[in-house]
Amino acid sequence: MRVPLSWLREYVDLPATETGRDVQAKLVSAGLEVETVEQLGAGLKGPLVVGKVLTIEELEGFKKPIRFCTVDVGTANGTGEPQEIVCGARNFSVGDKVVVVLPGAVLPGDFAIAARKTYGRTSHGMICSGDELGMGDDGSGGIIVLPPEHEAGTDAIALLELVDEVLDIAVTPDRGYCLSLRGVARETAIAYGLTLRDPALLDVPAPNSYGHAVKIADPRGCDRFTARTVTGLDPEAHSPIWLRRRLQKAGMRPISLPVDITNYVMLELGQPLHAYDRSRLEGAIGVRRAHAGEKITTLDGVQRVLDAQDLVITDDRGPIGLAGVMGGANTEIADTTAAVSDSLGPTGEARGTTDVVIEAAHFDAISIARTARRHKLASEASKRFERGVDPQAAAAAAQRTVDLLVLLAGGSAGAGVTEIIAPSAPHTIAMPADHPDRVAGVEYGRETVVRRLQQIGCDVYGQDELVVTAPSWRPDLGEPNDLAEEVIRLEGYENLPSTLPTPPSGRGLTERQRLHRRVGRALAGAGYVEALNYPFLGDAALDALGLPADDDRRRTVGLVNPLSDEEPALRTTLLPGLLTALRRNDGRGSHDLALFETGLVFRPTGHETVPVRLPVDRRPTDEEVAALDAALPHQPRYAAVVLAGAREQAGWWGKGRPAEWADAVEAARTVAREAGAELTVRAERYEPWHPGRCAGLFAAVDGEETLLGHAGELHPRVVKALGLPERTCAMEIDLDLLERAGAGVIKAPRISTYPVATQDVALVVPSEIPAAEVERALREGAGELLESLRLFDVFAGEQIGEGHKSLAYALRFRAGDRTLTVDEATAARDAAVALAAERTGAVLRGA
Repeated sequence: MRVPLSWLREYVDLPATETGRDVQAKLVSAGLEVETVEQLGAGLKGPLVVGKVLTIEELEGFKKPIRFCTVDVGTANGTGEPQEIVCGARNFSVGDKVVVVLPGAVLPGDFAIAARKTYGRTSHGMICSGDELGMGDDGSGGIIVLPPEHEAGTDAIALLELVDEVLDIAVTPDRGYCLSLRGVARETAIAYGLTLRDPALLDVPAPNSYGHAVKIADPRGCDRFTARTVTGLDPEAHSPIWLRRRLQKAGMRPISLPVDITNYVMLELGQPLHAYDRSRLEGAIGVRRAHAGEKITTLDGVQRVLDAQDLVITDDRGPIGLAGVMGGANTEIADTTAAVSDSLGPTGEARGTTDVVIEAAHFDAISIARTARRHKLASEASKRFERGVDPQAAAAAAQRTVDLLVLLAGGSAGAGVTEIIAPSAPHTIAMPADHPDRVAGVEYGRETVVRRLQQIGCDVYGQDELVVTAPSWRPDLGEPNDLAEEVIRLEGYENLPSTLPTPPSGRGLTERQRLHRRVGRALAGAGYVEALNYPFLGDAALDALGLPADDDRRRTVGLVNPLSDEEPALRTTLLPGLLTALRRNDGRGSHDLALFETGLVFRPTGHETVPVRLPVDRRPTDEEVAALDAALPHQPRYAAVVLAGAREQAGWWGKGRPAEWADAVEAARTVAREAGAELTVRAERYEPWHPGRCAGLFAAVDGEETLLGHAGELHPRVVKALGLPERTCAMEIDLDLLERAGAGVIKAPRISTYPVATQDVALVVPSEIPAAEVERALREGAGELLESLRLFDVFAGEQIGEGHKSLAYALRFRAGDRTLTVDEATAARDAAVALAAERTGAVLRGA
């Protein structure tokens, strides 16, 4: 929400010396996120004046149209003579009033103006556009053309309100009332201890029976609807400068007078409005749910197919607008210059709208939010409705709109006033008077609590037990904790005492936390870069991974209010986020990539219960914490890596090496070593990995061999679907299972001072025998003297025989108390080979 300080001062008598920075500090202290204070007109220096175009000469012989103009600037140039200016714009004519900057002036961006020769003429200044003055888009597409009543030579800096300060406030979802000048002014008045001039306090006529007919078929979706009529509007009337400038400062583009007025009132009061061309309405205005498959063309020119849950505005023809989101094109206010067939007068010339019906309604926040997301149509109206709009401001907003249309467009207010209201009771909250004290740990006292609640608009009754009626503009106040938050923030978060808890000595990190940190450090040391991703995914990501319909990873935990409709669930695997990060970095020129992430995944068990709401004024009991845990899905912590490009860079030292499936497997071994676990690697088939280059990662968990994860090269179809580099590899492993497979606290290795004895063996085994089985048999058969075992060669050929392969291993033997003899090392080797032969049918090569 952009709030011009000059506009804010209309509702709060701020001290004249207060700057935007001062107001920012006050609002931040009150809990509003004021991100920036923009200094409009910073560096701007006159003379900048109104000029009247006297003559225009078209210059020939140039690539683009150029005009040599003489402009009357009054006495601003010191001589009173016409000013000669060269200009390329063509949206003005002789007699128009324009904005002229004269030599000696400085425009925003430190752009100094001086007389200069161009296109064969000398230009003494410049005729300005809105962008050149830092005003933003004014819809003209060129030079600013002012209304004719402004005299030549008038100071344009003051006329166009070019110097101002604008506070840019990031309004959080619970403070929708601050999406208006009224709401921000209320917070400012409280922060300064001043009186608010509430712009919604207007005299509004009582509803009667001869207003425009309205029928509400869904009172839960629309509990309040006000309709007012204004006739006899001047179709040639334009928005005055002050109105256009306020809209521009607030970040909106001026369009036409009726539309500008509805936008202005929305910014002022926070109530979205819509103006219908009465001549294009057929019958009564209705509010109902859409019929599935109904269509509507909205103001942005897009035809939309409606859902049965969409709330729509209708007339006798059908839908004419998406309620609370965007109006329909078939009742749009006609522009005076729009040559639209159904807005042509009897002479065939385009005419503007002269009679309008003003809609000011209150819609269900959840319904509007879902409609906006369903149609990917976020608008200024939907942004306000989904955060909560003051229902009692509808009549005042309609009245304010009528008053401005009468004042600025010469219209006449219709005598009919339609107001349909669904009965509802004020929301009351019972709260102990000392509840904010117990939440904050500060003794505020009853008087302070009552005073602060009254400042935000609450009615408060009672002594020790308060009964609080929340104001209509604060739908976020629903329970005692919300009221406590209001008291605490207005008293100042900075005034809360900072007391650090004293942890029991000697505890520190748990073994699980230490493992997670060791894993991160080990992967970083192996050349991987940590990439943290959002824990959300959608079906599209799972489809791209090629997961079958019955895959457990497709059973997700859905979010009630997702940040994005494309990612409405919690992740069941880390790979989509990591692969997205890899693709993004590859697309930006980083082709040699190795990324890792450790984080939670979410697997529903089907036994989750309804979660309990924990108290905030005391420590939850063990039973309450256990009940909350029971409501949560299974949340194991995973580690994952992805690789692409070169694993070893080329240079003077060698040719380098591309990343391959073996690097993903080695990453798994690196992680397992940190847990003190021994991995067994076997060939597997598991999406999204290539069926011939996928390794299953196994380890003994509680005495049983358990699958912990997978590693290898991704399937080419997955690589193509996700737009990844060729031969992208990945690994994912369950850290919780790995911790259980580990040997507990890792002990430092004992370094022997005795020499090592190395024995190499080459074993011939059937091709279908995994190398891991042979290795396990060798390791078990070699006994305690075996220090390490490494597979260094795999060979298959005619010398070995069809259907067989040769596996060459290097065995290192060492004793901790003596130097091994050749006979001892040979005996250990022979025992290892014998057990491998017994279990796998291995035969010594050459034997």
